[in-house]
Amino acid sequence: MAYCERCERWFSSERALEQHKDDSSRHYVCHECAKDFASSNALQQHLIQSPRHPSCRQCSTLFDEWSELYEHYNEDHHYCDPCNTIFASEQALHDHRRQRHGDRYCTLCRRIFQNANSFAHHCRSARHQGRSVDCPMRGCEKSFVSNAGLLLHLESGGCVSHMTREKVDRIMSRYDKQNLITKPDRLIGGGTGTTVIGQWATERAWNGSHYECYLCHRTYATLPALNQHLSSPAHAEKRYHCPSALYGCGAEFRTLSGFCQHVESDQCGVRRFRGEVDRVLDGLSSKMKRLTMG
Repeated sequence: MAYCERCERWFSSERALEQHKDDSSRHYVCHECAKDFASSNALQQHLIQSPRHPSCRQCSTLFDEWSELYEHYNEDHHYCDPCNTIFASEQALHDHRRQRHGDRYCTLCRRIFQNANSFAHHCRSARHQGRSVDCPMRGCEKSFVSNAGLLLHLESGGCVSHMTREKVDRIMSRYDKQNLITKPDRLIGGGTGTTVIGQWATERAWNGSHYECYLCHRTYATLPALNQHLSSPAHAEKRYHCPSALYGCGAEFRTLSGFCQHVESDQCGVRRFRGEVDRVLDGLSSKMKRLTMG
């Protein structure tokens, strides 16, 4: 037998008692917390105040899922996600983030980033740095935030000069005579005097359902997509190296733009060689400019 004190009734079993509480207008049960309330208002107050339920105390609003609650915080309140705290005003939130999360908070954009690296990448963007690096090629009026951006432009073949990644590598192999950043045995025209022949696929790359790369076995829906993959740096040799190997880096790169991104990120002791690297890149830029003006 089971007894309901509020209703002063006996029931044949605990299950019958629970059914009674669910059906009765005198019982308001929170099953998750196993608590029985005397009124609807009492139950609602419990759901709003309890940390076990997704509810916004600022709005006295109950949500079905925690994700809905956090979405509400971000859209309707001045909310700091990492601290799980709501502030009274946008300025209060701004001051908090600036003081507490200064290593990953952009005060100009009022954006907080996932980590310091993401914040540093944002700070190097065109929004903050401006496009101060002009393309040296004749007829091209594009500008870039960094040398890495310029080199990506040239290597992609999108410049009006028709410069390509292979041409950039060839010029660099001739200019970097001290091999500060190049590996002569792997560059076009390097120590072995070898050349690189472009790779392309034919219909024979069809495996029955897709076009397959014979080097890495990745598949593509079309033959042009496979050839684009083969012409990318995906399978190129690592022709460039970080000159700070003495300081524990020794990273190698398939493209000059990849190396420049590494330098600009200041991830290792390469900043010790920044002046020398800049001189090499400036010389490369001048050489490419002369080629298009000649």
